[in-house]
Amino acid sequence: MDESPSFPESFDDPRITSQFCRRLPGGAGDLVLVGVVHDHPASVARVERVLEHVGPDTLALELPPAALPLYRIYARGDPDDPTPPRFGGEMSAAIRAAPDADHVGIDAPNWSFLRELVTRLVADRVSPATARNVITSLGGATREAVACRVAATLTHATSMTVAPDDPIEYDCTPDDPPERQAEHERSHVAGVQALLGSVDTDGSALAYRDETREQCMIDRLEALRSEPGDIVAVVGVDHLERLAAGLSA
Repeated sequence: MDESPSFPESFDDPRITSQFCRRLPGGAGDLVLVGVVHDHPASVARVERVLEHVGPDTLALELPPAALPLYRIYARGDPDDPTPPRFGGEMSAAIRAAPDADHVGIDAPNWSFLRELVTRLVADRVSPATARNVITSLGGATREAVACRVAATLTHATSMTVAPDDPIEYDCTPDDPPERQAEHERSHVAGVQALLGSVDTDGSALAYRDETREQCMIDRLEALRSEPGDIVAVVGVDHLERLAAGLSA
């Protein structure tokens, strides 16, 4: 399966480019990967525009399944309201933009991730220190997922809106022109990638966790692609290349 270079070009929008969008045609339907920067105005707008254009049958989100109920609550409101949801960034904006799609959380923690992670740690005979660090980081992710589930329950049962984390603020707003948003987002991504590229993480706990997460997301998307219909997957832009390569193999 080849990426269709015409997909980003079909939008007259500087926020939608091949750096952030990939379309992978398939026999049962197309899969569109949308890379995002968490809470960035350009990412929120990109997700909204792509979903409006595609109208997918399935919306796959880089969220743990346990967190989905909270983001559905964040997305509540008038779908015709141009103002993005107050909480949940691009994920709740995606749910609001595709209310009739089947919403699926494809990120860890989940049972397939745990099984794959343990299998890999044992097969690679990692050091006890690395194994402890992996389990520690996994514990943090699990607590975050549980916090989202609890927040969803409280928000649903009361008049309060409970948010586990405050939205990230950038030197860029939804009111800025698309060109300004796109320029700021590209600069931010370049800075983060330069910083990460200077750190050697091979064989580290972080590498084990993230590589296993990406493989599990690939496996989940492959399973979703076996069913008829188009899919839009919203994922962090740092995962975009590896997911596209794995799904195109």
